[in-house]
Amino acid sequence: MNNKTIILGTAGHIDHGKTTLVKAITGIDTDRLKEEKERGITIELGFAHLDLPTGQRIGVVDVPGHERFVKNMVAGAAGMDLVMLVIAADEGVMPQTREHLEICQLLGVQKGVIALTKCDMVDQDWLELVMEDVGEFVASTFLEGAPVVPVSSVTGEGLEDLLQILGRIISDVKARSPSGPYRLPVDRVFTVKGFGTVVTGTTISGQIGLGDEAVIYPAGKSTRIRGIQVHRGEASKARPGLRTALNLQGLDKDEVHRGDVLATPGSLHASYLLDLKFLYLSSAGRPLRHRTPVRFHAGTGEVIGRILLEKDEIDPGESVFAQIKLEEPVAVLPGDAYVIRSYSPVRTIGGGRILNPVPRKRKRTRPDLWEEMGVLSEGSPSDRIRYHLRQVWFRGLTPAELAMRTGLYGKKLIRELDLLMSSKKIVQFEGEGQRLIHGDVYDELKSMAIKILEEFHAAKPLVKGLSKEELKSRLFSSKAVRIPGYLPSYSQAVRTAGQKLFHKLLSELVRSGRLVQEKDIVRLASHKIALGEEEKDVREKIEKIFREAGCRPPSREDVLERIQVSDRAAAAEVFGLMVREGILVRLKDDLFFHAAVLEKVRDLVVRFLKKQGELRIQDFRELTGGISRKYMIALLENLDNQRVTIRIGDVRKLRAAK
Repeated sequence: MNNKTIILGTAGHIDHGKTTLVKAITGIDTDRLKEEKERGITIELGFAHLDLPTGQRIGVVDVPGHERFVKNMVAGAAGMDLVMLVIAADEGVMPQTREHLEICQLLGVQKGVIALTKCDMVDQDWLELVMEDVGEFVASTFLEGAPVVPVSSVTGEGLEDLLQILGRIISDVKARSPSGPYRLPVDRVFTVKGFGTVVTGTTISGQIGLGDEAVIYPAGKSTRIRGIQVHRGEASKARPGLRTALNLQGLDKDEVHRGDVLATPGSLHASYLLDLKFLYLSSAGRPLRHRTPVRFHAGTGEVIGRILLEKDEIDPGESVFAQIKLEEPVAVLPGDAYVIRSYSPVRTIGGGRILNPVPRKRKRTRPDLWEEMGVLSEGSPSDRIRYHLRQVWFRGLTPAELAMRTGLYGKKLIRELDLLMSSKKIVQFEGEGQRLIHGDVYDELKSMAIKILEEFHAAKPLVKGLSKEELKSRLFSSKAVRIPGYLPSYSQAVRTAGQKLFHKLLSELVRSGRLVQEKDIVRLASHKIALGEEEKDVREKIEKIFREAGCRPPSREDVLERIQVSDRAAAAEVFGLMVREGILVRLKDDLFFHAAVLEKVRDLVVRFLKKQGELRIQDFRELTGGISRKYMIALLENLDNQRVTIRIGDVRKLRAAK
């Protein structure tokens, strides 16, 4: 017995007997709506299960054949593993036969069988002619060489043969992988009394169990699974390839819609813009122009959008890279199949595979932005990982974000990341969890940090270096980071990555000996402060002025005026250097004292207190030669701050040594 989970879908023109055939082989009438039974046509998707002679149970999706309901057919075809193309022997190939086959081909269906229904209504000669026409019709499609089985749902002719053939074909159908996030494109939403909201669809990837959390995309609404049915039977888990009904906790019926995707939390991203590999069907008939409005079908959803092309138009039969700008967001993954139908009149004109679910806008004036889509289409997993990391620059991506952008999951993704990290083509750092950055971007950031310091030292040779925060700000500013195309906002990047990445980068540069960090200051290892003859003269003059001024120092501006130099900015730099070196000490606002003067005041006060025990304002005035209150307050507060003295009421005493 084969335990693979398989979905068989029908396809074909209206009134060719799809629903009748499904009932004949399953015993289930998939037309459930009153209108369907009254009109005798299928409007909505119908579902059944089929037990094959091999013991294999498969799911069956019956699709409508009327041209008005092709969008419902597309929704059903999205979950098919193989197709049963139904063609009535008395009519042969019809318009919806062609369109349904095109849709299946665009959605990547690769296996199938052709059922020639109503064979009891034609003679053998006619049947042979129809079989010959059908063979020509499916030539050069995935159904070329597929079994053609004449059947009659009325007499039962050929039904056993059809079931035997389906059993053989299923053995060649590749099972859907259980890896990756759970995804169920919703095709029905209803309420069951006593249970609440129920959604149905075909599980296309991953697994989900009772009690698991899930999110409805693209709205991002959270829920929990309170019940699971598979092929109308209770189950504890839902797996790929199964027709599944999920009872949702905490969501009303009107909060979920057909076209939504129920998926693992954090696994999808709502997007209005998609990168596509697009095949414009030869049957389209006329060129397709840039920005043409179209109907975009992915999963079970239909959204209006505009097709964006690199050139003004493309001809029928062309396969190109394209983007689509949608009126409503969708949640898809790379590799997902899609179908595009014309806006009006409505017919299928093309489709293909999604390359990037979260792209940047590609400008027609930038051919390189279109050429790089070749990496997404034909590149190796490693190429695609590095491409996406390059696009987000220093923000980096988590493994989960990379999975969503590349379609790589589990061991496959881990293996690729390990190889890339070991070769330093990508770099790992911490920032809201593990994040990854392109190796070239990391090296560029290190080079930029060095360049920023080189330029700073050249502009301010007398300043020791930049503070860490200032260096980080300059490094991650939008002005410093100049790359073509997309760049996340500075604030977003700093929030998600900046601090942790900067610490890693700075540590490496310090360990390599290229930078030196002294407390909060960072400088190039090669940077040394060296004064020229004119600068030395300025320093001597400034120091002399402050020594001679004692406890009555002039303001900074007064000093710069008095020394009379041609380059006032250079003199200001020397003044700043003397402050940083501790020759001059700033006590408050624009009040600077020579360090030797402060030391002398300290010694005077300590000797006085050791002898007298306490110091009053008048005592301090006499010790310092009758200086004004402005200077006295600054000096006394400095002694308090230096923990030399302690103020008690109106007097000061020596602070007890610990």
